[in-house]
Amino acid sequence: MGLIVWLVIGGVVGWLASIIMRTDGQQGIFLNIIVGIVGAFVGGLLFGGSINNSSITVSTFLVSLVGAIILLAIVNLVRRGSVR
Repeated sequence: MGLIVWLVIGGVVGWLASIIMRTDGQQGIFLNIIVGIVGAFVGGLLFGGSINNSSITVSTFLVSLVGAIILLAIVNLVRRGSVR
């Protein structure tokens, strides 16, 4: 059951982060899920309280979203030389 929750929440978080960072047209559902899961990990490392360690709450969802946005900003910075 935990894997399904990771995939669903990762997809939603990755999709929202890609909309915020304006990369939604370049990504498919698979990449959104990957960005969401890795973003949850990054957010958990930076801010603590990731979905990995506790149940899904608003704060863990926001930490995951911020982590995914940071991840997409770093990818954009490396690829294009600018955050957006």
